[in-house]
Amino acid sequence: MGLLVVLVPADHRGLTLGQAAVEAFARLGVTSVSLVRDEQIAGVILEGWAFDGRRADAALAALGVTPGEARTLQPVVQMAVTSAAIEGGVLE
Repeated sequence: MGLLVVLVPADHRGLTLGQAAVEAFARLGVTSVSLVRDEQIAGVILEGWAFDGRRADAALAALGVTPGEARTLQPVVQMAVTSAAIEGGVLE
């Protein structure tokens, strides 16, 4: 799964998740978008099976930001965690 995290200042006025951005994300193969923020930083997490996170410039353009206005983070490790029973069906 492709993953890209985009970080911009929380007060950035250009950051948009409107219809045009959603349509651009769909063309890029993005199937999930999450927005996180605190007082200083806003983050957009883009994921998709057909999404290539190395196409950061196209994703930034869809968000209405330039490479100079944002930091992008690429995945280093991505894993699924299960609650499968351990020895005898008891989780410790």
